[in-house]
Amino acid sequence: MPQGAWVLERLLQRATATVAEPAGDRWRRIRLQTAGHLDWKPGHHIRVQVAPLSLRSPRDLLRTYTVWDYTEGALELRVFEHGEGPGARWARDLAPGSEVMFKAPEGRFTVRPDAPDHLFIGEETASVAIGAMARSLHGRCRALIAVNDVADQLPIEGDVQWIQNGTTLAPDPRTLVQAVASLPDVQPGTVAYIAGEAQTCQAVKRHLLHERDWPRRDIVIKPFWTPGRRGMD
Repeated sequence: MPQGAWVLERLLQRATATVAEPAGDRWRRIRLQTAGHLDWKPGHHIRVQVAPLSLRSPRDLLRTYTVWDYTEGALELRVFEHGEGPGARWARDLAPGSEVMFKAPEGRFTVRPDAPDHLFIGEETASVAIGAMARSLHGRCRALIAVNDVADQLPIEGDVQWIQNGTTLAPDPRTLVQAVASLPDVQPGTVAYIAGEAQTCQAVKRHLLHERDWPRRDIVIKPFWTPGRRGMD
């Protein structure tokens, strides 16, 4: 076993899959039974081992998935099915009873509790984080989410505007920028949470900063992927 993989093995926790099933057109619902308490906040992600330690370099071993929900002893994921990489194959092949190794929940893309209002912006790959964070706010938020198809819409609380981007390729950044530009008056101090495809995140951030005079401190950004980048399937 490569030395890096051996170090990684010591950082992983063990879980058992209890649910692995389709959840809509391109989503899979995965529920993991865990041992002991996990320190989780809505928006946190876990790193899942998707290939045998002996066969892969550490870079290829893990994929990142935002946690849809956590109840004591059980993590629930919504995994977006796309591509043919190791993460996509792991999600498709996983069956109830399978052992799953993962790193504990972590991340800084979480709700800012002192904000007077919250605006979430992203495409379908950001839906899980948006859904978990919106639920923690009891739906007291707004969201702009671009999807390829209505079947890709997850149940998300709050004032949600679903935007059809009309393509199976990487989303056109202008789609969400235009949606943000058309928003009515926004309460001062509103925190904007931007997540999903990297170029789209940056385009929305630039719009907020330069066209809407949005304070930089009130923008929280988390790029999840970009076309052609290895390890982001």
